[in-house]
Amino acid sequence: MQSMVYMMTNTNEMNLVVAFYRGMNGLLTFMASYPTYGKGTGTKEVSTATPNDGIDPLHSEGSLTLSRDGRFLFAVNAGSHSISSFRVTENGQLIFADVKPSGGVQPNSIGVFGNLLYVSNVGYPANQFNSNISGFYIEEDGRLTPVPGSTHSLSTINAQPAQVLFTPDGSKIVIPELTTDHLSVFNVNKNGTVTGPMINESSGKMPFGSHFLSTGLLLVTEVGSNALSSYTLSDNGVLHVISGSVPTGQKATCWVTTTKDERFAYATNTLGGTITISQINGNGALTVIGHVTSTPPGIPTGLPMNIEVSKDGRYLYTLNGNQGTVSVFQINDDGSLARLQVAAWTDFQYFGSQGLAVLN
Repeated sequence: MQSMVYMMTNTNEMNLVVAFYRGMNGLLTFMASYPTYGKGTGTKEVSTATPNDGIDPLHSEGSLTLSRDGRFLFAVNAGSHSISSFRVTENGQLIFADVKPSGGVQPNSIGVFGNLLYVSNVGYPANQFNSNISGFYIEEDGRLTPVPGSTHSLSTINAQPAQVLFTPDGSKIVIPELTTDHLSVFNVNKNGTVTGPMINESSGKMPFGSHFLSTGLLLVTEVGSNALSSYTLSDNGVLHVISGSVPTGQKATCWVTTTKDERFAYATNTLGGTITISQINGNGALTVIGHVTSTPPGIPTGLPMNIEVSKDGRYLYTLNGNQGTVSVFQINDDGSLARLQVAAWTDFQYFGSQGLAVLN
C-alpha cells in the first residue's frame, strides 16, 4: 500500500482532508483534498476554557484517525456535529463512505479499535448540551452504525475531553479531561458499550495528548503544567504514576508520540514552536534530552500540534496549525531529529487546521 500523510483543514464552510504522498525518503508531495461533507470550526474554539486565538481550535488529539489496519480514515466535523468516514485505497486515495451525527455536539476526537469507534463530544454547557463519548460500529464498507446505549458522560457533565484513546488490547478507553484535571478510564464491554468511568487525578494541570506504548505504559502531556507524565494502568482502571509531570521547559506541551522502538518520546510545544525529545528508560521513567524547532530559522515560525511517526520508524511528521503545513523529520538512532521539509498543499498560510494521520 502507498505510504501517505493526511491532515485536516477544519474549515467552517466545507471541511477537507488533505492527502500527501510519502516518498521512500520521507518527503511529502501534495496529492488531493477530499470533502468530509461536514463543517469544521475554522478558527473558532470549541470551548471557552481555551484562548480564541485560532491556534488548535478543537484542542484535541485524534481529530483525524486511521483504523489500525489502515483500511479506513475518520474525521470529526465539529462545526456540524458529525463524523465522516473514508475507505483508503491501495494508492492512498480516499473514497467517501459515510457521515453521521456524532452523538453529541462539537466532536473533537476519535479512537478506533477493530470495528469499534468512539468519538468525544465537547458539548455546549451554555446551551445545556453536555460533553460525552459515543460509540459506533464500523461496517465492512466503512459506514458507521451507532452502538445502542453507548453514549456516556465523563467524570462531570461538562468535562472537556481532549482525546479518545483505546488501550493496546482494546479493553479500556482513556479520556484526558482538559478542564477537570482528570483521566477517566472506561471498561469496554463485549457489546460495544462502556461502563465507568474510573476517575484518576492527573499528575499535572490540563492533561491533553496521550499515547500507549506496546508495554501498556501510558504517556500524557499536560498543557497547563508544560510537562509529560508516564503511568501504568491496572486492570481495575487505576493509573499509577511512574514519572510525574516532568517539565519540558517549553510553552503549551500538547501532543505526544514515540519512536518505533519506544526508547524516545516526542512532545510538541505549540506556543513555543518546538518539539521536546525525552528518553524513556526500562521502567517507564522519563528524562528530557533536547528540543528542536518545528520550522527552520528564517521563515515564519510553525506552531507544531499533532505529531506522528511512520510505521517504519524512520520519519516524524508534525502539523503546524498556524500555517496548514507539515514538518518532516528524519529520526536518528539517538532519538535526535533532522529536519527535511516543511510541506504545504496551498500557497497561503492559514490558522485552524487540525489532525494528522500517517499511513505506513
